[in-house]
Amino acid sequence: MTVLAIGALAHRALSRSAGRAVPLAAFADSPYFAADGDIIWVGSRLPAMHPRAVMTAAPQTRGRPLVFAHWPAPTPVDTFDGVAACRLAGRARVLRSALVAAETPRGFGVLLAGGTPEFPLDLGVARVQALARAYAADDVAAVEAATLALAGFGTGLTPSGDDLAGGALFGRRVVSTDPQWAAAAERLVPLVAARTHAISAALFADLARGASFAPLHEVVAALARGDDRGALSAARTLARIGHSSGWDMLAGLIVGIIGEPT
Repeated sequence: MTVLAIGALAHRALSRSAGRAVPLAAFADSPYFAADGDIIWVGSRLPAMHPRAVMTAAPQTRGRPLVFAHWPAPTPVDTFDGVAACRLAGRARVLRSALVAAETPRGFGVLLAGGTPEFPLDLGVARVQALARAYAADDVAAVEAATLALAGFGTGLTPSGDDLAGGALFGRRVVSTDPQWAAAAERLVPLVAARTHAISAALFADLARGASFAPLHEVVAALARGDDRGALSAARTLARIGHSSGWDMLAGLIVGIIGEPT
């Protein structure tokens, strides 16, 4: 298989496995595979770059082992080191307004427009509000408790609660270099994994550690440089990922940055 682009985590996994990847037992017909025990995301039509992504020139065969002979250097993603919270918060609010005016929100993204998501996510609104209050108070213990209350909650391949809580931790680590947040992430990764399935646990771990979908990084990079148009463009790309995963991550990002989804 010809690999057009590859993320850093997938690159390391395939390097260790000598290019072999096997289907995940519980998700044999999905684009997710395991390489030396790490989950990778393989396909020719992946919606965005990700550290676990392997973008191929041709569609992959699902449900059967894959062998890659060659792959390029990993595609880098933007990293952040404590972007000024006061500066980013105002721009994040501008983005929120522009995004809900340009697109119809889904999942927990409905909260960004001041609405209530459809069942069953409406049952989780109080949990999101608790998470937002915890971030607003900069209360790490409360954030951890609220994150675990959302873990595994929702429908879809990656439950909305996982995507939102991971996006929130991603956002807080963008605006804070306080080591307590990195420590919280490492405590939460195994605890969330025990409450959700393997794919969602892996993607939550990536968010918590500050390395996720390229459009999410692009949203933050554009906000940091004051590029409202670029931030909106990246956010619209992110919003198209999954049924509502992109929207859930965006709602989480707002929660983590400013402590409020609406």
